[in-house]
Order: sequence, then C-alpha cells, then structure tokens
Amino acid sequence: MIILDTDHLTVLKYARDGRFMKLAERMADSVDQDFATTAITLEEQLRGWLAEINRLSDPEKQIPAYSELTGLIEFFSFWTILPFDNAAASTFRQFRLQKNRAGSMDLKIASIAVSLDSVLLTANTRDFSSISGLRIENWLE
Repeated sequence: MIILDTDHLTVLKYARDGRFMKLAERMADSVDQDFATTAITLEEQLRGWLAEINRLSDPEKQIPAYSELTGLIEFFSFWTILPFDNAAASTFRQFRLQKNRAGSMDLKIASIAVSLDSVLLTANTRDFSSISGLRIENWLE
C-alpha cells in the first residue's frame, strides 16, 4: 500500500502544474496500485476550509470557501481513508517517546503508515525522515 500525504493529494486535487503529470505518471507506472490516504490528512484539509469559512463574516465571501469544502468532500470520496486505529495509536505513543521533531499530525500519519508497513508519499522529507521505521518517497521531485 502507498499512502499519500497532504502535499501529494493537493497536487492531484488541483492539477495545476507539471507536478500533477509527474505524479499521475508515477502512480500509473507503480507496481503497487493500492493507494490511500489517512483520516489525519482528511482532518487537516477539513479544518483548513472550516477555519476559512469561520474567518469570513460576509456570507457572499464564504461562497468560494463552501465550494472548496464541498469539492474536498467529493474528492476524498474517491479515496480509501485509513483510520487512526489502536495499532497506529500504539505506534504514535512510541514515536512521542522518541522525541521526534515532527508535529503531532505528521506523527499520526507516520504511525498509520508504519503500523501498516506502507510507504508514505510526502514532500515533507525533512520532518518525516527523522521517524524510525517510516519509509518515505517524494514523487513530486
């Protein structure tokens, strides 16, 4: 299984630049065609658009943000969303004891990937590379 982090999913969702074609081609050519994302990534994305909606007081200005929120829900409906379960929570606790520099959300994403022995696609190699047992690749390079 290959798990996509937020940065890779965003490239697929918006398909705005050359990175989209590069990522789409790598995915099409991959031997492993079992792609997924995490409930943590979904949470990050939802929180972002909900915060934007709450920040805007004018209903007319909220319209584009609601449109993005609706589009996000539709986009994620096509993905397998991996849960933060007991195995991931146990791995997360171990990572916290190791004092990794990655933030809490990144550690949760890493915990899901490690507990499922999966590769994580991320452009955030700086933070994720310090997490022991996590296999990461950046398909946007």
